Amino acid sequence: MVKTQREKAVLLFHALSDLTRLELLDKLKNGEQCVCDLTEALHSGQSRLSFHLKVLKEAELINDRREGRWVYYALNPDAIEDLEDFVRDLKETTRLGGASKSCA
Repeated sequence: MVKTQREKAVLLFHALSDLTRLELLDKLKNGEQCVCDLTEALHSGQSRLSFHLKVLKEAELINDRREGRWVYYALNPDAIEDLEDFVRDLKETTRLGGASKSCA
């Protein structure tokens, strides 16, 4: 199923609406990380962290790969670009004076 830009934005902003998920993304800015390292860095239980990683993965903000018994996570540059595009479109609409009608 192909998602519209707005549908993608809903998933992205939902994923970004939690402090733990933002901390995970911040940790992944430095490159790919093993789930065991993320668990340790965030002082979080694996089940709690797995939930947040699942939300980020569903929003396509991160990619994962399995190596042996470990899973490694990395930022998905395409999703970051989608987010930038959405914000840029909002910014352009605002700059161009977008539809600003007052209620009567």
